[in-house]
Amino acid sequence: MKLYIIGIGSGRQDSLTGAAAKALSASDVIIGYQHYITQVQTFLPEKKYIPSPMGKEQERVLLALTEAQNQTVSLVCSGDPELYGMAGLTLTLSGKFPDVQPEVIPGVTAAFSGGAVLGAPLTHDMAVISLSDLLTPWETIEKRLCCAAEGDFVVVLYNPASKGRTQHLRKACQILLTCRPPETVCGYVRHIGQAEETHGTLTLSELAEFQADMHTTVFIGNSETVLTGGHMITPRGYRV
Repeated sequence: MKLYIIGIGSGRQDSLTGAAAKALSASDVIIGYQHYITQVQTFLPEKKYIPSPMGKEQERVLLALTEAQNQTVSLVCSGDPELYGMAGLTLTLSGKFPDVQPEVIPGVTAAFSGGAVLGAPLTHDMAVISLSDLLTPWETIEKRLCCAAEGDFVVVLYNPASKGRTQHLRKACQILLTCRPPETVCGYVRHIGQAEETHGTLTLSELAEFQADMHTTVFIGNSETVLTGGHMITPRGYRV
């Protein structure tokens, strides 16, 4: 049977891709982290749902694969399932379930939906880096931040802070400040696509003192990023 690994974007119905909406409608059961399940239930209340707690990702994937042996299943992720989502783990484990046909359905990740809120910060080369060191050693994250800073990439930071990680964003900014001036244009969007969405722009030095959380996506401009008419813009080199 079929297992769709679906990115639901910000979780609102109007943020779904057409392919995601079609796959959800075709599914007999929808599995995912409780918060994502609650979001999908608002526009597909008639479906069968199996919620899964945070921190039980492998169990969630195995459950989805098991259920998909006899029916069509959707495993939902926020944003895009390839970017810090369940696609990689699901495809890795799917070999143990030869009767299941997995299919990855892309979604709009926070880098792009949040970037649209701020303007056009991602028009040129970019790097997406998660500051969560739960599965990645902090030393590796630091190295990636250094390389992105030296390469003058626009940097998008996911998971910039949590209750147990209050200084990671400050540390990241300190690394970037070794290669970028303190007045570098930056921005943030919190609760992307939700009713409580907030956003703003600030400098890199100000960002080092900013209080972010797990619902915040942070955008750090490159040497050419500007703030024009309230929009964060990274030019690509067009002559205008």
